[in-house]
Amino acid sequence: MAIYLARHGQTAYNQTRRFQGQTEVPLDETGQRQAKELAVTVADLGLVALWSSPLTRARQTAEAVSAHIGVPIRFDPRLMETDTGVWTDRLYDELAAADPAAYRGWVSGAGDFGFEGGETYAEQGDRVMAALVEIEQGPRPALVVCHGMVMRLALNRRAGSADAWSSSETIPNTAVVELPPRTKSDTGS
Repeated sequence: MAIYLARHGQTAYNQTRRFQGQTEVPLDETGQRQAKELAVTVADLGLVALWSSPLTRARQTAEAVSAHIGVPIRFDPRLMETDTGVWTDRLYDELAAADPAAYRGWVSGAGDFGFEGGETYAEQGDRVMAALVEIEQGPRPALVVCHGMVMRLALNRRAGSADAWSSSETIPNTAVVELPPRTKSDTGS
């Protein structure tokens, strides 16, 4: 039985290309509509479990799904977005101009990239995979409402890469993907 990952609905930070990190940013009007549409999209998956990051944008998205399908939400802080440290609340373009080398490091998505005052992708990947391994041991099919980087890390880890992403990868708001099953060599970290 499957585990599905869904990205939260749109926020004003998404629209302005601003680092949200673990800031409590609510869905904007478009994001609220997207959350309701996601609820309809996943209604036919036979979901018996619903998990979510506790951050406002994910929580609001999961609440729309829960209201539509009647499955309660379980929150897990390990599913939260990257702690972007001092980059939080700053515009992508501003950081690209202020610190081009660090910005290139972020764009590379290398697993050892870390945000000043925040966490590395390797650290985030470890916590995300630990949560997903536990979720896989519970009732399924399950939906996990989370964040773009959480999804990238999970998919890349299951593909055998410690890197977080490449600049060519985008995960649209409220996109749904199926988490590939664990392999014998996958320890969840």
